[in-house]
Amino acid sequence: MATNSRVLSIQSHVVHGYVGNKSAVFPLQVLGFEVDQVNSVQFSNHTGYKNGFKGQVLNEKELADVFSGLVDNDLHKLYTHLLTGYVGNPTFLREIANILKSLRAVNAKLVYVCDPVMGDEGVMYVPKELLPIYRDEIVPLADIITPNQYEVELLTGKQIKTEDDVWEAVKWFHDKGVRTVAISSSELGSKDTLMAFVSHCAAAGIERYRLAIPKQGNNIIRFTGTGDLFASLFLAHATLTKFDMGTTLERAIATLQAVITKTLSYIPDQVMEGKVPVTSQQRELKIIQSKSDIEQPKIKLRSEKV
Repeated sequence: MATNSRVLSIQSHVVHGYVGNKSAVFPLQVLGFEVDQVNSVQFSNHTGYKNGFKGQVLNEKELADVFSGLVDNDLHKLYTHLLTGYVGNPTFLREIANILKSLRAVNAKLVYVCDPVMGDEGVMYVPKELLPIYRDEIVPLADIITPNQYEVELLTGKQIKTEDDVWEAVKWFHDKGVRTVAISSSELGSKDTLMAFVSHCAAAGIERYRLAIPKQGNNIIRFTGTGDLFASLFLAHATLTKFDMGTTLERAIATLQAVITKTLSYIPDQVMEGKVPVTSQQRELKIIQSKSDIEQPKIKLRSEKV
């Protein structure tokens, strides 16, 4: 499964747990991708732990300094992909745009995969100043974008209540120049399912796919790092399948579901039955234990071409 691909991944890092680069890098490496990572933050753990977190935040000048070292050694010419996730401040986000332009100057075919991490379930957890920068400056630079439903609504300014709303919102991204839009999750399924959608501008026209995803965790377990994992898997399988979007979506979701199933298998029965509250540590994704599922996804859910 070796590839000639090398990804520059600019995301958050945690010492303990699996979000950001900790969630994205290992799956990419298992699938044969070289990954060079820049950690936008280094925290002890993710921000959802009850006793908080500690660590450092990389600023835009430090990011530019790290990248300049790559440029000095012509290493920036090696990248085939740029992957970005959580960013906490506007100037850092703008510096990523500068880096992308430098990368494209030496490789016009470089693929930029943007996960516009801003919030979920109606809650925005980054500074509101990031929204117009994503909308007006970053989205038009992306080849692939992987927002969740709430992030789509933030960016487009439109509520999504029906599947027609999804495709209308997706058109907004295409009109901005984004080739592939993968909505990693939406609440448009039944009470027991989520829906994922992909729209891809192919040579023959726009291809659309949807896939129903059974909810896991008895609706009481919420996981962190799943969006970061999805973005990395989507990047990998889009590359490996040469942009066969139906297969890409199936493989990404199959792996994501397998990781969640594995994680749930480690959570005590009392927690799963709702008798004892789940801890943040128990909700950490079991990515290492899912190595075989990452390498060989077992397709149980099929995408439907719309």
